[in-house]
Amino acid sequence: MKTLFLPGAGASADFWKPVARCAGIEGVFLSWPGLGHEPARADVSGLDDLVALVLREMDEPVHMVAQSMGGLIAVKAALAAPHRLARLVLTATSGGIPTTPLGAIDWRPDYYRTYPSAARWLASAGADLSAQIATLRTPTLLLWGDRDAISPLPVGERLAALLPDSRLHVVAGGDHDLAQTHVEEVAAQVRAHLVPGS
Repeated sequence: MKTLFLPGAGASADFWKPVARCAGIEGVFLSWPGLGHEPARADVSGLDDLVALVLREMDEPVHMVAQSMGGLIAVKAALAAPHRLARLVLTATSGGIPTTPLGAIDWRPDYYRTYPSAARWLASAGADLSAQIATLRTPTLLLWGDRDAISPLPVGERLAALLPDSRLHVVAGGDHDLAQTHVEEVAAQVRAHLVPGS
């Protein structure tokens, strides 16, 4: 089954490649035009355009592995086409729920210092999908770090409470980029979720 790997706002298709390699999973590695250091495209001017890019890849049932902003995109795609999503991995993401009340810091100033040319529409991209998330029946693995200030552990715990078929795994010492700093642990969790019995 095809696996889609969705990065966060850093937008690089390379983000998930170390995890995928370690897990022995081939996949389609998406990038986000106009974000991070990725060149802009005329047909991408908002979050919904990125969701449309993902939906075009969901021409058959797929697995999705998503980080941070990619997790919000994955949830939106899952809500739009639940029958085309077999299994889902969400990592260090808002997933479509409000994070400030759960202790999250504002990531935007640091982001635009790092990526000054990134599209400005991202700063206002967001939604409260709490009610819709509760309708998703897709088996979902939630991977969280206990040192993540951008998407702190209470966010993962809230998503675990909302999603009917989910499991939360906490990476000790993991921060927002835990998929890059804890590759082996994340890869083992991803593989066990996507390839049961492996």
